[in-house]
Amino acid sequence: MCLLPVQIVLQTVTLPVLIESAMTIVDNRKAFHDYFIEDRYEAGIVLQGWEVKAIRAGRVQLKEAYVIARDNEIYLFGAHISALNSTSAFDHPEAIRTRKLLLHAAEIKRLTSKVDQSGFTMVAVNLHWVQGRVKCEIALAKGKKEYDKRNTEKERDWQREHQKIMKIHRR
Repeated sequence: MCLLPVQIVLQTVTLPVLIESAMTIVDNRKAFHDYFIEDRYEAGIVLQGWEVKAIRAGRVQLKEAYVIARDNEIYLFGAHISALNSTSAFDHPEAIRTRKLLLHAAEIKRLTSKVDQSGFTMVAVNLHWVQGRVKCEIALAKGKKEYDKRNTEKERDWQREHQKIMKIHRR
């Protein structure tokens, strides 16, 4: 019995991959103006039913929101979620309340150590939907000085002017 070498050619087939798209609910643009953003983390957020409905209606604001660590847990302060008119009278909704953020213990330890040692602060950057759930993106950030803010503004203005010039020359 004689064995002959056989060459097997496998054909590569590309299958469509479902990409998880995170729909942004609200961004904290003030955080990008006031801080240098270093690292970002995605955290779950503990919400009540009326808050989820209000977020779906777009009645949420992160402008004054910040994140703090207490007792090995992370909390979101200052996020304003306005109640809808149809909210139950028995619920007594509070627009600004402390909301718990859900992270792994290792992530919490990493965040708190950087905040304590390196002078970072934790800021809520945005809220978004992931598979029907509201997630909060928090960031480790360092505060900008006034001259840093001016430099950022100059750079943004130059980029805008540059785009206008390029648009004119393309014609």
